[in-house]
Amino acid sequence: MSKHPLLSFEPVIWVLFGQGIMIGSMLLTGWLLVVGLAIPLGLVSAEALSFERAYALGSHPIGRVVLLGVVALPMWKGAHHMRHFFIDSGHGDKDGVIGTLCYLMAAAGSAAALVAVIRL
Repeated sequence: MSKHPLLSFEPVIWVLFGQGIMIGSMLLTGWLLVVGLAIPLGLVSAEALSFERAYALGSHPIGRVVLLGVVALPMWKGAHHMRHFFIDSGHGDKDGVIGTLCYLMAAAGSAAALVAVIRL
């Protein structure tokens, strides 16, 4: 039997962590390149990010799923990094409490993102 109940959820947490890395590495990097470089350099029209276009994308069912993933999955990545930061800082004896708190905060943030995306 595992030492802590949190370990039974470890495969699910690793999937969410891995997807958070993928979102953070690929999609958010592309967004930063467009917003930070392409628009100021005039390579992309500023109207490409107008409110109407962004709202149309966010209110489409596929756009909602993408938006939820872009907001929620990096929270799991951050929670996993925070947990391992505390373990590496010498608080490994409190891993059960720290891990549970980190992942509960990621779950709460994901739930808040889900509510926000539904209310669009």
